[in-house]
Amino acid sequence: QVQLVESGGGLVQAGGSLRLSCAPSGITFSRDAIAWYRQAPGKQRDWVATISSIDNSNYADSVKGRFTIFRDNAEKLVYLQMTSLKPEDTAVYYCYARISGISYWGKGTLVTVSS
Repeated sequence: QVQLVESGGGLVQAGGSLRLSCAPSGITFSRDAIAWYRQAPGKQRDWVATISSIDNSNYADSVKGRFTIFRDNAEKLVYLQMTSLKPEDTAVYYCYARISGISYWGKGTLVTVSS
């Protein structure tokens, strides 16, 4: 059974940093791409970043240059390092994987950026 568990959210001041973690289970970690999405209050869920099995990464324009996605294949974790945080980054952040045509989501971790 595929499970994705996020952690690392919290309250941070604008300009600060946070590192989110995603711990997937039930997947072939080294083979599958993992993505982060976020959903701000009252808004749709938006894509943030993706890292492929060969460590190619892509970012939404809104986070490019501030966020970094990377994976630790030994620990089987995917991280989202967030710097220069802005109040508009406030959202629930979700880990996502698509395995054999099925989408899997974690339960999310809340990031709140105060001004």
